[in-house]
Amino acid sequence: MCALRTENGMDRTTTSDRDLVGGLQNGLAVIEAFDDTRPRLSISDVAQVTGLTRAAARRYLLTLTHLGYAEHDGKYFSLTPRVLRLGYAFLSSLTLPTRVQPFLERIAEELGESSSAAVLDDGDVVYVGRAATRRIMSVGLAVGSRLPAYCTSLGRALLAHRDAAWLDAYLARTERRAMTPRTVTAPADLLALLEGVRASGYSLVDEELELGLRSIAVPVIDGRGRVACAINVGVQAARVPVADMTDRILPVLRRAAEDLRRVL
Repeated sequence: MCALRTENGMDRTTTSDRDLVGGLQNGLAVIEAFDDTRPRLSISDVAQVTGLTRAAARRYLLTLTHLGYAEHDGKYFSLTPRVLRLGYAFLSSLTLPTRVQPFLERIAEELGESSSAAVLDDGDVVYVGRAATRRIMSVGLAVGSRLPAYCTSLGRALLAHRDAAWLDAYLARTERRAMTPRTVTAPADLLALLEGVRASGYSLVDEELELGLRSIAVPVIDGRGRVACAINVGVQAARVPVADMTDRILPVLRRAAEDLRRVL
């Protein structure tokens, strides 16, 4: 059985096997095998990524195709837009995207820079809001986009508020690829950075995700004292110096985070 993991890093198959539906678990694992680097997969590819047998992978892929969630060109399978219904069901059940969007637009208008909000999903940040004034990355970002948490300002702002046991499990299971020559990947170095983020209340990432991109983020604490999300501003490094990030942009983010606290 291909095991999925909960947000705290525990293997779901170890919690209570008799309460789990293996077919659903494996079907979701097949869907998650596809991503921006693997948009088209063969049966063998899916079997390798998920740990399923080829026969099982074939059955799940054919079932997804029959239901309209995937399509098949004779050799390769790919997901269809119908899969977006699964994500939309989650996003539409949240009040967070609706509440955070006006604040992102206010930040973008005040600073003339793109602003985003994200939540943590295991090893990634998932964008739940975005107000873009210009394209600052080589890839387009929108609600639902995912980026690795360890090398993004949003991710570090969120990771910094996890406890030590959670972070140890996260670092043990996460592949930390150097996205640029500046990317910090060593566990000890990352933990030290997160300690600094926790102490300062903000995360500044300078060309670690993509060369030419600089961003700064703060956590948003809700009325119950929990981290609801993080908000950030991303800029082109050639236009905005580091000093501007902390002197000009950080105060705007902090005001927005404090205002958001009152509506969450």
